[in-house]
Amino acid sequence: MALLAAIAAALTLLAAAAMTGVFFSFSVAVMPGLDAAGPVESVRAMQGINDKILNPLFLTTFVGVPLAAAATGVLLLVLGHRAAGLAFLAAAAAYALGAFLPTAAVNVPLNDTLAALGGVDDPARAAEAWAAYAPRWTRWNSLRAAFSAVTLLLAALGAWLWGRSAAN
Repeated sequence: MALLAAIAAALTLLAAAAMTGVFFSFSVAVMPGLDAAGPVESVRAMQGINDKILNPLFLTTFVGVPLAAAATGVLLLVLGHRAAGLAFLAAAAAYALGAFLPTAAVNVPLNDTLAALGGVDDPARAAEAWAAYAPRWTRWNSLRAAFSAVTLLLAALGAWLWGRSAAN
């Protein structure tokens, strides 16, 4: 069972790091880069990104963070590593509330609204759509990045606490 907990912990750390990087990169590079392009190009590019990001590797990583963290937490509690287990459960909760929930409640509906525009050739229509989309999407994405980073830190704390208690 300790080996299973170690695998789940490693998967949690890797997936949380990956998601933190994805969300962070969008907030600090992708969205500002798209803002620098014209609205027609920005809308088209983001529609393409939103279409392509729905792939098995991304979705498995995105959904896997809270599942792996929760599994690690439960396994560590069963193994008698209470503090480490609670840290991993806190990581799962942080991600679920701060990354997963905003994605479902805000970012995906915004993406769906952008997708519903279809091809945008009218610059005025694209400018209006992008102005309604980009600031709100980026704000909520930055929140997802922050909570993903908190998730990563909590999982790292859990791994450290586990290692420390196992050494004693």
